[in-house]
Amino acid sequence: MEREELAAWLRLALTPGLGSAAGRRLLKGFGLPGAILAQDVATLSQVVERSAAQALLAAPERFEPQLEDTWRWLQQDTGRRAIVTLADPDYPASLLQMADPPLLLYRQGLPLSAMRPAIAIVGSRNPTAQGLQNARRFARSLSEAGLTVVSGLALGVDGAAHEGALEGAPAGVLATIAVVGTGLDRVYPRQHHELAHRIADSGTLLSEYPLGTPPRQDNFPRRNRLIAGLSQGTLVVEAALQSGSLITARMAVEQGKEVFAIPGSIHSPQARGCHALLREGAKLVESAQDVLEELRLAPRTPAAAMAEAPEGEPDPLLEAMGFDPVTLDALIARTGIPAPKLQAQLLELELAGHVARLPGGLFQRVASA
Repeated sequence: MEREELAAWLRLALTPGLGSAAGRRLLKGFGLPGAILAQDVATLSQVVERSAAQALLAAPERFEPQLEDTWRWLQQDTGRRAIVTLADPDYPASLLQMADPPLLLYRQGLPLSAMRPAIAIVGSRNPTAQGLQNARRFARSLSEAGLTVVSGLALGVDGAAHEGALEGAPAGVLATIAVVGTGLDRVYPRQHHELAHRIADSGTLLSEYPLGTPPRQDNFPRRNRLIAGLSQGTLVVEAALQSGSLITARMAVEQGKEVFAIPGSIHSPQARGCHALLREGAKLVESAQDVLEELRLAPRTPAAAMAEAPEGEPDPLLEAMGFDPVTLDALIARTGIPAPKLQAQLLELELAGHVARLPGGLFQRVASA
């Protein structure tokens, strides 16, 4: 993209009060942004409000510094950084089916044309140990089966989903897409700085927000529609009833996409959002293969078959724990094992990854995939 073309697209996208819907009407009426900007106010006012037409023809405040910053950002990593516009062949066709596709997207990483069939994996920022493991293992299995995993780079389930996708994908494919609610010159949350760099190498970071945009609260519900829009289905791993993940799921439903949910303990607040989705018609899934079969994306995979193979003799202590958080006293009552011996066994199971220690002196069994 040449600098003059970039300037025209940024003018269209950044003009206050214009909006993407009006921008699309102008594109439909006059062609590319350069042709739009060649019109006068009276002509543009036949398509959009006169005030929007006037604002468009008067360059936005601080436009030149924004243009310079964006141009410099693009030049720093040619080929890996791009502005993907509605006129670009790399613009995802699935987003064009949305009611309000962005006029342009900022991309850092692999081209979007390299995207495989995609599944969104979303969930709580404060998941249980089991929820984190489910997110990572589902993402890894789905990535191994040939899907691109889409999520939002948030703490908790999102981060685990990106990690699992990176683990499961062969080299050179678009493993995962992180749709963020900031400009791509920022990483939010800061704890995911290293993960974001890995995604830029083996996946793609994507944003509709201009460089310099901070993590404003209202940006994230809007970015959720892109997570749903890029994907053929949305899997919710864990979610409270008041959760951004439920917003993503409902946006997927509005777009005619499948929604999947993993059930959890009736005692866990992080399972209530999934249970609400299941009551509303989401598909209950217990394995990655359930997702693949529902979407008709792949036959039964060797990895899924191995994951469902019969396990060895169950551990009596794990059987006594069940899958709900439990106190040490409750386990003593259930098993009759003296406290010192029980604590030693729990430590062994924790080190082996079968048990997680939770706040408040609780323990929880972590199921293997």
